[in-house]
Amino acid sequence: MEMLQLIEEIEDLAEKSFSVFSYALVNREELLRLTGDIRLKFPEELKQAKWVKEERARIISEAEKEAEEIIKSAKEQVISLIDEHEIARAARTKGEELMQSIREDDYQMRQGAVLYADSMLEKVEALAKDILEEVHISREDLKRNQVQPPTK
Repeated sequence: MEMLQLIEEIEDLAEKSFSVFSYALVNREELLRLTGDIRLKFPEELKQAKWVKEERARIISEAEKEAEEIIKSAKEQVISLIDEHEIARAARTKGEELMQSIREDDYQMRQGAVLYADSMLEKVEALAKDILEEVHISREDLKRNQVQPPTK
């Protein structure tokens, strides 16, 4: 800002000067003092401008790095969520497959139990028929060999 003030003072000096045929007579000492001040201030202004430019570049660089880290973190979170979703989906599928297998095994076991029980009952029925037939034969034998009343 000091540079602008010095330039304004030079402009004021030029306006206040005595002019002849578009030439101006200016206070030489005042003009040399102002240009000297500009020379002194100019390097400082350049240093400040350079610092501002470098600071701006540093801030932008940091913001870009932070943005990259945020994007990287977001991508990792998305991948993690997708993996969790995939794991849950795979577990659900595996669970459904396991339940189906258990139902099929249960059906097979029940069918086997029914067939086994029917087979056992068939054997018991055959044995009972044999025993009943033996009982029938034994009764027939008894009837044939009945004790006769004593004869008179």
